Amino acid sequence: MKINFAKYQGTGNDFVIVDNRQNIFPKDNIALIKRLCDRRFGIGADGLLLLENDSVTDFRMVYFNSDGNESSMCGNGGRCLVAFAKKLNVVVGKETVFNATDGLHHATLLDSGVISLQMKDVDFIKIENDYVFMDTGSPHHVMMVEDLSDYDVKKEGGVIRYSDLYGQVGSNVNFVKQVSEAHFALRTYERGVEDETLSCGTGATATAIAMHAIGKTSSNQIQLAVEGGKLEVSFVKIGEAYTNVFLQGPADFVFEGEITW
Repeated sequence: MKINFAKYQGTGNDFVIVDNRQNIFPKDNIALIKRLCDRRFGIGADGLLLLENDSVTDFRMVYFNSDGNESSMCGNGGRCLVAFAKKLNVVVGKETVFNATDGLHHATLLDSGVISLQMKDVDFIKIENDYVFMDTGSPHHVMMVEDLSDYDVKKEGGVIRYSDLYGQVGSNVNFVKQVSEAHFALRTYERGVEDETLSCGTGATATAIAMHAIGKTSSNQIQLAVEGGKLEVSFVKIGEAYTNVFLQGPADFVFEGEITW
């Protein structure tokens, strides 16, 4: 079996992307997806994205973690898939709408390869003494730490991800340090990858909203320094809900090719 693919990355969060508009990709083949994402025996990526036809929008996004299992929304992946769709002329112009597991997403292609992606509204936030939890398309545990640069993200993130708090489903885990009023540094442990990734779009979104919700910032436009670069999250708070949530950052083509399975 030969598979044509493209490799994209968004602030170091990298993806294998396949055009599956003809429905030829075997989505139930977990071993194949794991192999394609493997950094030694395959192409190498944090996850795999399929671009598929959609009856309502420009296209549908299907996302798999590197463990081979279909997963929830991926913000960096969504921006990379928009860039891929633009290259295929599935997207015409600067605006697009696509469908994902958590609903419709609007996106705008800005200058210099930057893409602004509308994320889902957040109307429920759990605030505890030492962490905040919410779903931004994927579940996210957010906690502040002082020694972020030396923090053992894989070890500590794994403990929380598999804790009784989240059961078998698990949660992504974000460790945050405030840099200034509207600037935060962030490192993320991603479930499904089971390790730290260089960036997580839904995690950056959750972190920005969490920092506003607990009063660490009054800004509704927040800069996030992730290990792989910089992201920006903006939103509007109406009552207790956060709406018009946008994740903005680069989505870059890396290479394309063909792999035989």
